[in-house]
Amino acid sequence: MKEPDVIRTLKLSSWLRIQEIIEGEGPEAHDGDYVQVNYVCRQSNGNFVHSIVDQFSGESSPVTLPLDENQIIKGLKDVLTGMRVGGKRRALIPPSMGYINENLQPIPDEFGPRRSLLSHAKEPLIFKIQLLKTL
Repeated sequence: MKEPDVIRTLKLSSWLRIQEIIEGEGPEAHDGDYVQVNYVCRQSNGNFVHSIVDQFSGESSPVTLPLDENQIIKGLKDVLTGMRVGGKRRALIPPSMGYINENLQPIPDEFGPRRSLLSHAKEPLIFKIQLLKTL
């Protein structure tokens, strides 16, 4: 894994913003793949929304996501497609590319975290995501 000399922000016409924090060296994720990831989700002002990584112990419960925009929020699909295993990215995802319906992944199973995440669906969200493997 290699950290870039300068973290640059890729600005797409869809208002999606992506920063490469660590460049992975493993296989690249492609459209239609399943990927295993860790992520932390925050509001655009930095307030915590949801995470699968425990902030104290560092332990995580990775989730498996399909790179299919009918099953995952489009912003995350665009962030993960082309990313290499071992890499980390930060993305600012606009509401139009986020949780446009309640069935899109990633979404927690537990009521409280699910409700918290969906209550912020109409605002930009920041995802810090780590690609662990492609399946």
